[in-house]
Amino acid sequence: MTTWNLEGMQTHLFICNGSSCMKKEAEEITQAIRDEIQLQALDKKIHTTRTRCNGRCKDACVVIAYPQGNWYRVPTTEHARALVQDLHHESLHHEHVFTLREGTLQRTAQTTAIKGIEKVKEG
Repeated sequence: MTTWNLEGMQTHLFICNGSSCMKKEAEEITQAIRDEIQLQALDKKIHTTRTRCNGRCKDACVVIAYPQGNWYRVPTTEHARALVQDLHHESLHHEHVFTLREGTLQRTAQTTAIKGIEKVKEG
């Protein structure tokens, strides 16, 4: 296994490769993100990691950007390339589902994604 020197990285993209996302082209999206990073010469600024289920299967394919704390649904390879091209993610305005604000994840006002079910049952 490789141990990368991550010094200087500005963004770490966690790309869901769980079963629901794989059914929605997660492999192609992963490759498009990695290809665009290389095309834009951002290898020293953006690191990628494939994950298993990130718990937002209805938003497949889910990509999480840290340390920004932004969660995106990336339904196509075009969206994947746009994510890399625009590190401020303005082009994915409606695909931005959650953001890290004041230390907690919060839904973004512009998202059209479903809220989802509560993780903790009341009562």
